Amino acid sequence: MVSWVPGADASLFPVENLPYGVFRTAGDGANGPADGSAGPGGGAVGDARDGSPRIGAAIGDFVVDLGALAAGQRHPAEPLLSAATLNDLLAAGPARWREVRGWLAGLLTDPAAENAVRPHLVARDTVEMLLPFDVADYVDFYSSEHHATNVGRLFRPNSDPLPVNWKHLPIGYHGRSGTVAVSRHPVVRPQGQRKDPSSDTPTFGPSQRLDVEVEVGFVVGVPSERSRPVGVADFADHVFGVCLVNDWSARDLQSWEYVPLGPFLGKSFLTSVSPWIVPLDALRHARVDPPPREPEPLPYLRDAPGDPWGLDIELELAINGTVVSRPPFRSMYWTPAQQLAHLTCNGASLRTGDLFASGTVSGPEPGQRGSLLELSWGGADPVWLADGTSRTFLADGDEATIRAWAPGPGGIRLGLGEVRGRVEPARGH
Repeated sequence: MVSWVPGADASLFPVENLPYGVFRTAGDGANGPADGSAGPGGGAVGDARDGSPRIGAAIGDFVVDLGALAAGQRHPAEPLLSAATLNDLLAAGPARWREVRGWLAGLLTDPAAENAVRPHLVARDTVEMLLPFDVADYVDFYSSEHHATNVGRLFRPNSDPLPVNWKHLPIGYHGRSGTVAVSRHPVVRPQGQRKDPSSDTPTFGPSQRLDVEVEVGFVVGVPSERSRPVGVADFADHVFGVCLVNDWSARDLQSWEYVPLGPFLGKSFLTSVSPWIVPLDALRHARVDPPPREPEPLPYLRDAPGDPWGLDIELELAINGTVVSRPPFRSMYWTPAQQLAHLTCNGASLRTGDLFASGTVSGPEPGQRGSLLELSWGGADPVWLADGTSRTFLADGDEATIRAWAPGPGGIRLGLGEVRGRVEPARGH
């Protein structure tokens, strides 16, 4: 499809993408002329209203103010698109998702609609992006065989690297939804108990082994009934779209606390997500078969015939601007459809705004590892940056950025945006 929006077709946010987010402007006219005259790149800039949160879709270098556009068009989805979060739209279900997406794509590719839409374009580099949905529950999985094997070798060097159950079920843990934050939220170094291997007792203080985890997240739209599992084949009936996740991890806190119940304070201090939610419908050309699984999963976890949910997503991790890793999501052992099926197999219900993440994405090569724990091999092999400094774990002032792309129709690339965060010193206790 060809869009009349300047530069959109050559961007990572063409009309084939159209991710959703929530934004606000300064509310003081600082984003450009309020009369809709030409803005950056020749596009008009919408009226800077009162700076309140608004739902938008990314197209090229712009954001479409969807609430204002729907009101002007008298579109029946206007109440959903005029809300302050995506939750009402998420709950509306696949038929409404497709209808809204088709309506928007039609307007952005129809030259006759340009004059009606142009006043509702806002330059993307002038807005503040907000957390796009109210997070109900947060679950993090552990679905990369390469990551799990690496971590097992580091944490349990004298045991089998994979737990005995790992190839039978998608292992996960319940996180803390209240500490999920949008990209660019400050990463305050956490404090807690940590124990040096050479010491008999633990100490309390700021984490000395602060790490990143490159992950992909999945946002639930349609809830499910309690006690009724959601099958692998029903994944797209409930999941709205995809975002990027950095599950920041304090490895020293984690290694001391994780036996016997798993992650707790080492991860609950912050989880960052990208501001744009890419609809599943935009990722049709990214779907691939998952890797072979041996042994064959139990029936409730088997891939739906002809409907695989492996995804060919390219990820990139940069520290202070230096790309240090490129993890491939297509290598993930457990798919998001299997994760959702396992999450609900005991009768646990889904809620609108649930977020579940893939777990750290790592590939088979050293340059494809999705955490500093793996990249530095537990601190034994520092990672070198372009400025000549090295890291084993994150220092105060460091900025970590995760970006991602997926294939689209006709060989184009679709961007999933980025999630970034800068580390700040620990605060007083």
